[in-house]
Amino acid sequence: MSASDPARAARALRGAAAGVLVLEGIAVLFVPRGIAQTQEGLGGVRLTLLLVLAVALVLASGVQRRPQGLVVATALQVPLLATGVLNSVMWFVGGAFVLIWLYLLQVRRELLGSAFREPAPREDGETAA
Repeated sequence: MSASDPARAARALRGAAAGVLVLEGIAVLFVPRGIAQTQEGLGGVRLTLLLVLAVALVLASGVQRRPQGLVVATALQVPLLATGVLNSVMWFVGGAFVLIWLYLLQVRRELLGSAFREPAPREDGETAA
């Protein structure tokens, strides 16, 4: 299956990717509350790592218009899943977001022919898959 208007499909999928990344960033911001209640406590290093990850996820949502944006966002799924080391609930939450991300890449591949490439521009100024 392929999109009838690949450029429009690519824009829509970039928007969906940006939305998922913002939701991931918000979810990561809830982790410190859960860690603070554990026996080890939160600590400065853990808090810094989580805040950096949350900011990176939100910033990655802003670069989805760029060709490398999808690659950067895909790479950020690994540290998102690794937050399960800090709080066991994040194995589930991070895993759910990773599955959503993989589904988004699968839909992108079905509609555009590739999970990471943008539709090629046509000679008449429009884009084609």
